[in-house]
Amino acid sequence: MTNDDFYYKLKRNKTVRTLLNSRWLWITLAVLGFAADQAIKYAVTARMQLHESLPIFPSFNWVYVLNPGAAFSFLADAGGWQKYFFTIFAATVSLVLLVMLWRGVSSKVESLAYALIISGALGNAVDRVRIGAVVDYLDFYWRTWHWPAFNLADIWIVSAAMLLMLSAFQQPSISASKRIENPQ
Repeated sequence: MTNDDFYYKLKRNKTVRTLLNSRWLWITLAVLGFAADQAIKYAVTARMQLHESLPIFPSFNWVYVLNPGAAFSFLADAGGWQKYFFTIFAATVSLVLLVMLWRGVSSKVESLAYALIISGALGNAVDRVRIGAVVDYLDFYWRTWHWPAFNLADIWIVSAAMLLMLSAFQQPSISASKRIENPQ
């Protein structure tokens, strides 16, 4: 049996199709992603001092920093209002996407992306509510240039954005499909 045969049979399997179309799969994935993010952040805050840095290998440190802003420390020095704004924004987006997942999304790629956004948005929102800033711990660098520290929640959100862009490029537009059906 080749890989193509295996994947063809897997796609035709009713149980697999049912699972992939199940709203519970995507909601469970969102919960697991959120839990993984929070577990790592708990370990970082429990075992490290703020601003501590542990070299893991060249070009990568495990750090403990707090980010009061958003991605890449956007609005980090805005004076405090951003904590409430980003928390409310994350909760609202998560609620909207949860409702969309519950009602059913036609694309599995979009369902996965929505689950990842919920995981990441809520993971960072909980940090903002709990300690007033987001815990970041991944520090990649080259020589003296450091990429802004980030966390697993950020990875979930960026991965979801890439999946949504990929999905948008893969779906033919309605007008394009009409041109194919009715060439003139």
